[in-house]
Amino acid sequence: MNDTTRRVFTGAQWESQVGYCRAIRRGNLAWVTGTVSLDADGRPFAVGDPEGQARRCLEIIDKALQELGGSIRDVMRTRMFVTDIDHWEAFGRAHAAVFADHPPTTSMIEISRFIGPDFLIEIEADACFDAD
Repeated sequence: MNDTTRRVFTGAQWESQVGYCRAIRRGNLAWVTGTVSLDADGRPFAVGDPEGQARRCLEIIDKALQELGGSIRDVMRTRMFVTDIDHWEAFGRAHAAVFADHPPTTSMIEISRFIGPDFLIEIEADACFDAD
């Protein structure tokens, strides 16, 4: 492992079961794994609310990036995986509200389902921090 590699764990049940971390930073680059909408106790958050779930995913991503020395403003790319593309406007509103002043590149891809039936969206993010 490189000395400059830093990892963030949130304690989500799947991290240890699957063997991954929430986010990882090497140098000025960071990657945030697929993030679903969970509350502080690890339960689904904003069940049935596409915009609320997207907003919560982005809050969790921002927190992970802050732990690595950056913030949501450093995001260069997002990938939104959704179970119903018909909610694209609601997902998009949450994304636009967070990234209005610093829009990243993005994709929104419809998939069949997630690990839990209450999740409507999962978001990944790639970031580039200012050089240390």
